[in-house]
Amino acid sequence: MNEDIVVPIAGMITGIVIVIGVPLAIVYARRLWITPPVQPPSREVIERLERMEHAIDSIAVEVERISEGQRFTTKLLSDRETEAARALPPRRDPGA
Repeated sequence: MNEDIVVPIAGMITGIVIVIGVPLAIVYARRLWITPPVQPPSREVIERLERMEHAIDSIAVEVERISEGQRFTTKLLSDRETEAARALPPRRDPGA
């Protein structure tokens, strides 16, 4: 390529990068400086979250107990229906 063309093209690309890149870098740096750092949660909040976690765990255990009881009751009722069906004599058609 001819040096007469390369130098102006490189100069224009460098100018564009400077015109666009420097303001973007300044805006980004200001944003970093202005944004307050994230504060860690207070001890009170941490304790409250721990209490909530324990409460949720105990609720989960109770729900599991309820579902076990429901499964047991359903099984008893289905076994009872099966035994009752076996104990009854077969139906006769009254029209026969």
